[in-house]
Amino acid sequence: MHRFFAQDAAEREILSLDENESRHARSVLRVREGEAAELLDGQGRRFAAQIGSVENGRVLVRRLAELPGNEPGIRVTLYPGLPKADKLDFVVQKAVELGAARVVPVEMARSVARISGDGAKKRERLERIAREAAKQCGRGCVPEVLAPLAWKDALLDMRARELLLVPWEEAGMEGQRLQQVFAAHAAARDIGILIGPEGGISAEEIEQAGGERVTLGPRILRTETASVAALSVVMSLWGDI
Repeated sequence: MHRFFAQDAAEREILSLDENESRHARSVLRVREGEAAELLDGQGRRFAAQIGSVENGRVLVRRLAELPGNEPGIRVTLYPGLPKADKLDFVVQKAVELGAARVVPVEMARSVARISGDGAKKRERLERIAREAAKQCGRGCVPEVLAPLAWKDALLDMRARELLLVPWEEAGMEGQRLQQVFAAHAAARDIGILIGPEGGISAEEIEQAGGERVTLGPRILRTETASVAALSVVMSLWGDI
């Protein structure tokens, strides 16, 4: 099933895809008139659709019935400690697929990668990855992806969450399990997850972050694995997976 973003999907029965979506539909997907498709309005709504004709290079689409929404009932912000570029691309992609609302990379004391002057370009690339991931998994909206933040700025963002979960390898088996914390904060709907970079979270950062320190089990996970594991468990406990 081919999926396309169309911001005005809820407002029009017949609409034309924008230039980029039309080019992709024509040249890459080679869609045909009458073919079934799906429209995503970028705000969380999804619609069944049917491909129409091509006019002036734009693909026309007929909007049909609205489809059930698939956004989770909780808003999760993932704060991955800034890893190498390819790992961050992977984390953003998987976070979108698993239902995260926001991804906010954070430069931390032990981060191998560092914030550089091309933040706008990096954010543009990450937003493109998020958009493609949202389209692939059929999400009606594209999660927000920020350019990497310095630690002090990230702290302000994290403190705005109702519940901050901090998986920490040094918590070991004595640390709280996510199930325990989730049960104790059942009313929380705005949740943050802070994941350490390749070198882990420093003791000073642990103290500054606050939140609930949790364990992801007896084995030490790579930073990208920890992001996927923590987000998966949270979504499973909520009932989204």
